[in-house]
Amino acid sequence: MRAGRAAGLTATLALLLTGLAAPALAADPVTLGAGYVLDDVDVLTSSEETQVDGELTQFASDTGLNLWVVYVDTFENPSSSEEWANQVALDNGLGPTQYLLAVATDSRQYYLSGDSSGPVSPEQLATIEQQRVQPALADGDMAGAAVAAAAGLEDAAGGGSGAAAASGSGGGFGTILVIVSIVALVGVVVYFLLRRRRRRSAAAPSATAAPPAQISIEELARRAASALVQTDDAIRTSEQELGFARAQFGDTATTDFAAVLTQAKDDLARAFTLQQQLDDEVPDAPEQIRALHTEILELCEHANAALDEKADDFDELRKLEQNAPEAFSRVQEDRVQATEGIDEAAQRLQQLSAEYAPEALATVADNAEQARSRLAFADEQLTQAQAAIGAGDGATAAIGIRAAEEAVGQAHQLETAIHSLASALAEGEKGALALITDIEGDLATVAALPDPDGRLARAAEGARAQIDTARENLSGTAKRPLVTLHALEQANAGLDELLAGARDAQAQTDRARKMLDQVVVQAQAQVSAAEDFITARRGAVGAQARTRLAEAGAALTQARGLAAVDPTQALQLAQRAEQLAQQSIQSAQRDVGAFSPGMAGGSPRGGGGSMMGAVLGGIVVNSLLQGGGRGMGSGLGGMTGGGRGRSGRSGFSGGFSPGSFGGGGTRGRRGGGRF
Repeated sequence: MRAGRAAGLTATLALLLTGLAAPALAADPVTLGAGYVLDDVDVLTSSEETQVDGELTQFASDTGLNLWVVYVDTFENPSSSEEWANQVALDNGLGPTQYLLAVATDSRQYYLSGDSSGPVSPEQLATIEQQRVQPALADGDMAGAAVAAAAGLEDAAGGGSGAAAASGSGGGFGTILVIVSIVALVGVVVYFLLRRRRRRSAAAPSATAAPPAQISIEELARRAASALVQTDDAIRTSEQELGFARAQFGDTATTDFAAVLTQAKDDLARAFTLQQQLDDEVPDAPEQIRALHTEILELCEHANAALDEKADDFDELRKLEQNAPEAFSRVQEDRVQATEGIDEAAQRLQQLSAEYAPEALATVADNAEQARSRLAFADEQLTQAQAAIGAGDGATAAIGIRAAEEAVGQAHQLETAIHSLASALAEGEKGALALITDIEGDLATVAALPDPDGRLARAAEGARAQIDTARENLSGTAKRPLVTLHALEQANAGLDELLAGARDAQAQTDRARKMLDQVVVQAQAQVSAAEDFITARRGAVGAQARTRLAEAGAALTQARGLAAVDPTQALQLAQRAEQLAQQSIQSAQRDVGAFSPGMAGGSPRGGGGSMMGAVLGGIVVNSLLQGGGRGMGSGLGGMTGGGRGRSGRSGFSGGFSPGSFGGGGTRGRRGGGRF
C-alpha cells in the first residue's frame, strides 16, 4: 500500500468533513460485519468505504494479517478508548494476527488494538499510532488513518519499527508473499542467503542480552512465549531428524545426539511448567512474574545451546550434501509408503463420519487433505533436489531433501492420527458404557442411605440426567463418546465425594484403582490427539496450547508413576492430564483458525495448496527460511551449509515471531490518545 493511494481519499474527505456536524450519540462496543470497515457515523462516502475495505482486503491477502477499522461518535461502556477497542476485539474473537483501529470522531479519541503475542509488539503498535494514525486523524483524514495503520502493521511485521518512512511510502505489502515464493523455488540463491545470514548471526546477542530489569513485563512475556514456541519447534524437528538418523545408522551411532535432545527436552519441560504457573489463576507479584519469564528465556536458550553444540557433529553424521542420491532414494521410498496410506486413512475417516458427530472428529477432519498437501510439497522438493543432484549441487539438493523428509513425516503422522482417534473413540465408547453401569450401582447405594437434607436425592437426579444424555450421545449416527465419557467421569466423581463417608479407606482406594485405568486411557487419548494436531500444524500454534500439552503429558507421567502406591492421587493427576489436553486441543484449534479465517481443524482456506500446507506444518520456515544458527530455534543438524535455525517464524526477517498465530498474549497495552 502506498501513501499516494491515500492522497485522493484525504482531499475528498477533508472537504466532506468540514460540512458535517452530527449529534453525539455514545456508542457501546460494536459487532463487526462481513467487511473490514464499520462506519457508524458516515464519515466515509460509500465509494470511500468500498475503497478502504478493498485496501484492507488486499492487505490481508498479502500479509496474512487482518485490520478492522471502526468509526463511532464517542466510546461508551467503557468510555476508555483502550478498553472499548479491546472489548470489541475480544467480543468479536479477534486473534493474535488480527488488529482493530477504533476511532471516535466526536470525542476525537482513537486506539489500535493488538495482541501482545502477535507479530507486532506493543512498542511497535504505539509507534504506528503516534507516527502514522494520529497525524492522519489530526488532518481530518479518516480513511487515510486506516491506510496508514495497515502500512505501519505491514512494516512492523516485516521487521521494521512501524514508523512512517521519510519518503511517505508504506512499503510493499508483498513482503511475506515474496519470501514464500522464494522458498518455493528452493534454489541456490536461498542457500547462499542462509549461509550469509548464518555468518552474521554468529555474533548476534542472545534474546536476553538486555538486562531483564530494563525490559517491560509485557515484552518479557512476549519474548518468553516466542522462545517457548521456537524451542518446542526446534526439539520437534530435532526428534524427527534423529529418527531419520537412527533408521539409517542405528541407535549406537546416535547415542550422543539422543542424550543432548533429552537434556533439551528437560529444559523445555521446566520452562513449560513455569509458563503454566504464570497461567494459573493465582495472582503473582510483578517481581515473581519477571523472574519466571526470565527463567523461561534462560531455559530455552540453554536447550538451544545444547542442540547447537552437537549440530556440526550431527551434520557430519548425516552428510546429506555428500550423500544426496542415497538420501533422495530413502525419502522417495518413505513417500511411496505415505501415499499408500492416505487412501486407507481417508476411507477410515469416511467410515467414522457415518458413525460419529463432526465435533468428535474435529482434530482429524482434514487430515487426509493435509497429508496430500504435505506429499505434494514433498514431490516439489524432491523434483528440485533431483535436478540439483544431476547438476552436482549437493548443497541445494540437501535443502530439498530435508524439507521433503519433514513433509513426508508429517503425512505419516496425519494418517496415523486418524487410526489412533478411531481406536480412542471405540475405547471411549466402551468405557462410557461401563461407567454408566458403575454409576447406576452408586445410585442404588445412594437410594439406601439416609438423606435428611435432600442432598443425595439432588445428586442422584443429576446423575440420572447425565446417564440419559450419555445414552443419547452413544446411539445413532452422531455419537460423542469422548465428551460423554468425560461428563460421566465428572458425575461419577461427584457421587464418589458424597459416598466417601459410607466407604472405608480400603474401599475408596479400590475404587480409585478401578477408575484409574479408564481415566489414564482417556487422558492418553486426549494427549495423543493434541500432540498429533499440534505437531502437524505447528506453524500456526502458539505457546498456550503447547504449554497445556506439555503439562498434560507431565501429569499423565506422574499419574502412571503413582498408580501402584497412591491410586487416589494418581486418579486426580490423570483427570488433570485429561483436562489440560482438552484445553490444549481447544487452544490449538483457535490458533489454527486465527492463522487463516475459515480454517476448520487446520484446512487452508479454499483448499490451500502444498505451500500453504507446508507453512501450516511449519515445514517451509523450519526447513528452508531459518538461518538463525546458534541461539533461539536451532535444532540438531539444522540446515546443511551452516544455517541451523529450525524454529517458528523468525526467518521472516524479524517478522512473524513464534506465538504470532497463537494464544498467550494480552490486549492490555496503554496507548491511543486524542487527535
